[in-house]
Amino acid sequence: MRALLLYPLFPKSFWSFEKTLALVDCKALMPPLGLITVAAILPQEWEFRLVDHNIEEITESDWDWAELVIISGMIVQKNDMLAQVAAAKQRNKLVAVGGPYATTSPQEVLDAQADFLVLDEGEITLPMFVSAIEKGDRSGIFRSAEKPAVTETPIPRYDLLDMSAYDNMSVQFSRGCPFQCEFCDIIVLYGRKPRTKTPEQLLAELERIYDLGWRGAVFMVDDNFIGNKRNVKLLLKELKDWMAAKEYPFGLTTEASVDLAQDDELMKLMVECNFKKVFLGIETPDQDSLALTSKFQNTRDPLTESIDKITRAGMQVMAGFIIGFDGEKTHAGDRIVQFVEQTNIPLAMFSMLQALPSTALWDRLEKEGRLLNSGANINQTTLMNFVPTRDIEEIATEYVNAFWQLYDSKAYLSRIFDYYMKLGEAKNVKSKRPSWKTIRALGLLLWKQGVVPPTRWLFWRNLIQVLIKKPRQLEIYLTLCAYLEHFTEYRFIVREQINTQLANYIASKPETEKIAS
Repeated sequence: MRALLLYPLFPKSFWSFEKTLALVDCKALMPPLGLITVAAILPQEWEFRLVDHNIEEITESDWDWAELVIISGMIVQKNDMLAQVAAAKQRNKLVAVGGPYATTSPQEVLDAQADFLVLDEGEITLPMFVSAIEKGDRSGIFRSAEKPAVTETPIPRYDLLDMSAYDNMSVQFSRGCPFQCEFCDIIVLYGRKPRTKTPEQLLAELERIYDLGWRGAVFMVDDNFIGNKRNVKLLLKELKDWMAAKEYPFGLTTEASVDLAQDDELMKLMVECNFKKVFLGIETPDQDSLALTSKFQNTRDPLTESIDKITRAGMQVMAGFIIGFDGEKTHAGDRIVQFVEQTNIPLAMFSMLQALPSTALWDRLEKEGRLLNSGANINQTTLMNFVPTRDIEEIATEYVNAFWQLYDSKAYLSRIFDYYMKLGEAKNVKSKRPSWKTIRALGLLLWKQGVVPPTRWLFWRNLIQVLIKKPRQLEIYLTLCAYLEHFTEYRFIVREQINTQLANYIASKPETEKIAS
């Protein structure tokens, strides 16, 4: 069986970083870990060809070669996913679709004429699919409420990737999260009991990408890396020795809950294993909104203290923020800006609340008759898909203004400098000869931020201070500066698209509602 694995396009988003990635001659931030894991679970006598639409076009020779097309992706990729299903069916190809979007919105994929839906977790449903294919079936839906152990999950087929196209590699240690945030679909997809691989499994995956020549950033894609703290610590104790023996070839990033700050041993182990960054779902500094959406883990300790503690331990905090919770008071956008400025968080991902299919929030809003017919999307350029408890025009205006302020060039450069100065000292820093790619990226960055813009004097003033006071972490600081290349453009995109959607929303309201508002 010749299986063409297609990974759909991501729209421009907070994380797309096109202009930043261009500095280091990369085409995408991360590879499609889900699809290369699928390739590892499927029969290895099959032939595989991977096309990541984010780095290359799908050619007619790709379509001609394929006997079966397998597509997987997230809800933010749905437009291109459905387009590729249609393109495959135009060429009379068998199409199988899976992944998070298909699992939570199967009818939308069926309506696009996909032949097979391989839903939920592939360790269970992919063997069902293979059995159907071997029997000659031409369609089917495969589901399982059972959550598989991931201790038997094979090493993903990293050999299918063009590694030079990516800025990060990806690995996964666990699935699931113990918390119950109302708006989150992770617990819907993977459950509330975190399941982990063994340390030996994870180290074997790192060994594989090491043997394939990868050196650099690795993203541990767990939605809450510390969901099972006992097993995480067992991993980190072994990972620490592996990293030291390999002379720290990877800088690690992951996602975690804010209660990481409560565990000094865990933070110390992560830093010793070369974890450089951690993404935290802060959501909002408003305690009432956190309680209403069941994000109780963010209410136990002062958020500012937790962020400061993680920062001083030596890990750079990235954080997610949301506006539009029920019962939210006016000026929520201003409070988020103030919180970010107070904590100096460099990368503050900010979006309007979306109700995602099958979540507790979706179910509640559906019962209350508040869902709109706009579907669901989690991009930062998407208006809310439900009727909020305060005026949506007010929320959207606050959102756009806050995003604009957060990524103003002067505000951003000042914030990342202040944050960098309190970031704990880097561990395991190895001096290495810079590559041509690094030299090229540095030259472009110095030109784009040190010569062209009006903020060039601020850039040079801060850079000189960094060189004098904390030169060992220069690469981290320059990377933060490079992100500005993306945000300078992206904040215009956010403003334009949200304002356009808002105008369309207002125009579609009945005249009586327009008069009342």
